[in-house]
Amino acid sequence: MKGKHIQIFGLAVTVLYGLFVAWIYWAAPKNVGEVSTKARETIEQATNEAKAATGTYQVDSAKFQQGLNAFRAENFVLARDQFEQADPKGIDPATQYYIAYSFYRQGWGRFTNDDVLFEKGLEQVDKVIALDREYKADDPNLNLKYPVELKQELEEGLRITADDFNPLRLTRERQ
Repeated sequence: MKGKHIQIFGLAVTVLYGLFVAWIYWAAPKNVGEVSTKARETIEQATNEAKAATGTYQVDSAKFQQGLNAFRAENFVLARDQFEQADPKGIDPATQYYIAYSFYRQGWGRFTNDDVLFEKGLEQVDKVIALDREYKADDPNLNLKYPVELKQELEEGLRITADDFNPLRLTRERQ
């Protein structure tokens, strides 16, 4: 019986060593110090995957709140960074909606809109719609509560129409 246990233990050690070697090739750390960083990233990614698969995934509420504070202070780049850290898996509709809205707010201009930011916002709002078609923002500071409204506003901002040359356009308000 002891011989069988030793064989099983030896097989397990061999498999673990093989997995370690495969991981080293996959992660491709450039130096010894980077090994621990890559290992931590791999473990965090595997943990998030497992949480998503089991339905226990939660957004980091502290990072989300920091992102919300930055969003309200109109620091949209920082807000997006905080939201992405709060939802690294990208599966929370509320967090993804705020990311899309931050692209809209940052790209909106009284004279002209930033097409690059609007296109990124459009990609992001499509992701929100794919996650939850019926999502509604409960933030009273947002004028566009539904992803379809935000999508329509982004698409309208990307279109060039005769209305773009109307001088009264300067009085329009950002949503």
